[in-house]
Amino acid sequence: MRMENFVIIDIGSNSVRMAVYQINADGTYHEIKRMKNDTRLSEGMGNKNILQFSAMKRTIATLKHFKSEYSKLSNVTVKAIATAAVRQAQNQQDFLHSIKDEIGITVQVLTGNEEAYYDYEGVVKRLSVRDYVLMDIGGASVEIVHVRNKQAINYVSIPTGAVKMTERFKLQNEITAANLFSAQQFIIEMYSKIGWLKHPLHYPIVLIGGAARTLARINRRHQHFKHVDRIQDYQLTRKQINHTMSIFLNDNLKQRQQINGLESDRADVIVGGLINLTSVMDFIDSKRVIFSDGGVREGVVNEYVEKEL
Repeated sequence: MRMENFVIIDIGSNSVRMAVYQINADGTYHEIKRMKNDTRLSEGMGNKNILQFSAMKRTIATLKHFKSEYSKLSNVTVKAIATAAVRQAQNQQDFLHSIKDEIGITVQVLTGNEEAYYDYEGVVKRLSVRDYVLMDIGGASVEIVHVRNKQAINYVSIPTGAVKMTERFKLQNEITAANLFSAQQFIIEMYSKIGWLKHPLHYPIVLIGGAARTLARINRRHQHFKHVDRIQDYQLTRKQINHTMSIFLNDNLKQRQQINGLESDRADVIVGGLINLTSVMDFIDSKRVIFSDGGVREGVVNEYVEKEL
């Protein structure tokens, strides 16, 4: 195996990300570049799950920009994946054909279970904790994995992502008690149908995804940490999370956009995302959250390196 540049493009429901890993001849690797653009692909999909033209156009424009970057590299392998928004879309094939025609790459659409599995693969070696519930809050879906003794016991993907919940229950601006209650009941009903989710009682939640990074960054700023983006192994108690959530709920959109650490383009969907976390903490009576900077992309590169060696 010779040195190569392995490019992972992750077409998510809220953002498109690119990570470039330099893989050495001995199988070791490190990230040399990362880029992200919030394209909000799942915006306006509605109950019919149809990708909107403007959202697809934004995403393809981002992919063209990413291509202009990785085309400068030598010995490049590109792996493109798509998650919940594309997975759920009725017009999935039209979108994938457009990407193939305009960018020249074939996109692998991950199933919910595959996404949850790669999430697990991407975090398990980074954590010292052995028993936990892994949760990845995305734009269109949430992946949940029951991990016992560092092994994935069960995993599931549910369509309660940040953008989906926000649009369905009108959580963008001023949030009414009635809408919040309806959203919570909807999620709890979903959880109740997952038979195994009652078993990891009191387990800590390991949280990944965009909403996770935002929650960690806000609290690290508040606690005056020097490096607010270093979230691996950072922890928050249930009380701290509920306090942060109450701030979001008491603010309207304009006020939320002023919160230090909360990106203004995520301020409208942050409650729709984190309601998944607060609900699961109540459901299994979890007392703390551990953050990880791993996830799908790290899981994909781990698998690729193991296969190539």
